[in-house]
Amino acid sequence: MKLIDKVNKALEDDRCFWSFEYFPPKTQQGVMNLYDRIERMCNLGPLFIDVTWRWGGKSSDLTLELCSNSQTVYGVEANMHMTCTNTNFELIKNALDKAKDQGVQNILALRGDLPDNSVEFDPSVGEFKYATDLVRYIRQTYGDYFCISVAGYPEGCLGPEDIDRDIEYLKAKQDEGANMVVTQLFYDVDNFLAWVDKCRKAGITMPILPGIMPIQNYGGFKRMTDLCRIKVPQEIWDRLEPIKDDDQAIKDYGIEVAAQMIRQMQAGGIRGFHFYTINLERSTRLVLERVGLVPAVSEVRPLPWNPSLSEKRAGENVRPIFWRNHARSYIKRTELWDEFPNGRWGDARSPAYGELVHGVQVRLSTEQAVRRWGTPASTDDVKELFVRFCRGQLDTLPWSDTPLQPESALIQARLAEINSRGFLTINSQPSCNGAASTDKMHGWGPPNGFVYKKAYLEFFVSSSAMKDLLARLDTEPTVTYHAVNKAGELLTNCAEDSANAVTWGVFPGKEILQPTIVERVSFLAWKDEAFDFWNAWARVYDRASPAAALLRAFSDEWYLVNVVENNFQKDSASIFELFDGLGQPLPEKAQ
Repeated sequence: MKLIDKVNKALEDDRCFWSFEYFPPKTQQGVMNLYDRIERMCNLGPLFIDVTWRWGGKSSDLTLELCSNSQTVYGVEANMHMTCTNTNFELIKNALDKAKDQGVQNILALRGDLPDNSVEFDPSVGEFKYATDLVRYIRQTYGDYFCISVAGYPEGCLGPEDIDRDIEYLKAKQDEGANMVVTQLFYDVDNFLAWVDKCRKAGITMPILPGIMPIQNYGGFKRMTDLCRIKVPQEIWDRLEPIKDDDQAIKDYGIEVAAQMIRQMQAGGIRGFHFYTINLERSTRLVLERVGLVPAVSEVRPLPWNPSLSEKRAGENVRPIFWRNHARSYIKRTELWDEFPNGRWGDARSPAYGELVHGVQVRLSTEQAVRRWGTPASTDDVKELFVRFCRGQLDTLPWSDTPLQPESALIQARLAEINSRGFLTINSQPSCNGAASTDKMHGWGPPNGFVYKKAYLEFFVSSSAMKDLLARLDTEPTVTYHAVNKAGELLTNCAEDSANAVTWGVFPGKEILQPTIVERVSFLAWKDEAFDFWNAWARVYDRASPAAALLRAFSDEWYLVNVVENNFQKDSASIFELFDGLGQPLPEKAQ
């Protein structure tokens, strides 16, 4: 979808909105971490994200990959930067064709830095002189397909003496087909508001989004403002000087400054705010919280998972629960499907899930993994790590790159308890009987609806403990389960191969939606990944080490089990009562 349509709708509703900018990391580990960050920050409700661009095979390809995956996997519109200095029509067309092929419909058109820090344009090294030329080319070549954003400079591109000339250039970009403006960062709000007024008087009607960069540290702030020739009010320098060696105090003050800027701009009629995150999360989140810019549940969670913006997956509204923490993997393994479930789950055997070609990875470096998880020497050591994760004392495990879902706070203590007994959980949800769709804990979907959930647990367990558990589950008429080992030997009490809806919602004027299901074929496809995470964890250590051997044994000898309590009217605690007295609890000291 074109951003200008979303921006105009928000402005029509007099509704504040915000967006986040990221840059492509230089390492694969950094890329994986950024994906995790983008996924988390989508919960803050950005209208869109954008990703910076640098010409050169891997860098420009990564920008497009980040934009495409953000839309397809995380369901957030992406605005792709594109620079034109030192390029030609063929290079630009190839890049734009790739963007179009991958469903990226929004471009931030920039001139980019001149080579070798020069200030004069050399026509012999490219066919584009200014961003205006790029805007004209995009519009002439692709018509109305792309929404085109352009840069604005409230303090002049090269200095205050350029302000009037820059406004003329901005008007020319609008005349050539640009749709909206994202400004360079600034800290003088009075000057920004005066500049917006000048733009309006010059006939610029495009929406203007101010660029906000929360201060992170003194040295970086000084370098950035010097590089961009940004005027910083003396009051800010005076406040920074006595705390310049205290990074935390600087960050806290940066949050205060950004929040005050937004309040002042809101009073001046500004409704959209663009955050230069420099790939950091905390300051942006705290600024939004400070000024009360918290998205509605229906905006952040139209479904319990982020719907894809891929045209091919339009209308998809049912997924298996197993990939809850691994959306990118699910998208990859289903990308060759011709149709995606809408309203009901079809037969996952036709077409089949794609193979797990390259295996899974731990999204931490070896040093980070050892620092977080130590070097487990026994089953009890592993159990203790799972317990700590359930208690919020550990922020990641190989199966989950983020802490427990907020809803898990309702069952946190019981999760920790069964993990201490050797039922190592990797997915769970509490039951819910008709919570409002706006509920902060359980809610999803449009307002004035009601949502329902069956209690669900997914865990690894030793074969001996599993036998005792299944003997108990077989006596429970409302409980269904699947248990499988690495070799694919399946045990289940489900007589049929049909899908079991574990989440559904009832909304005014709509059919019942059931977006999350448990289903046998999907579970057997997921188990390959689930078991492979043990091997990925083992690879953190020397292959011949006791720790690696221990973790491989979990993969080779344990079972993966999912359990559903189908009576959603029961309290969430009831599913945990099935485990009472089973397993071997950790010694008290370990807990």
